[in-house]
Amino acid sequence: MHQLVAIRQNDAVQIWKPHSLARPHDGQINLRLGDKVRAISDLPSDDRPIVPAGTEGKVILANGFNWMRYRVLFDNGGELGDLDHRHLEPIGRAARRLQKLAKRAS
Repeated sequence: MHQLVAIRQNDAVQIWKPHSLARPHDGQINLRLGDKVRAISDLPSDDRPIVPAGTEGKVILANGFNWMRYRVLFDNGGELGDLDHRHLEPIGRAARRLQKLAKRAS
């Protein structure tokens, strides 16, 4: 049901399989665990370093039924949750996968 994955400074982070009903609605992005993303705005946090716009990171949690949100471990060491299409843009393979899905849908 779940697996442990080593991520930099953490010993291990549990990775849970997303719920089968968790699907993005129109206007939301459909990211998967491990997708590479980039912050599109400065992301403040009370207990972690601030993540400046343009910082790249990796999705370590994707959850939500009505509102798809993501927890991301950024390259500068910041880790933030409750991020969505207003904060993130997909890059690399994730961006290409979403472009293909958009082409098929239209």
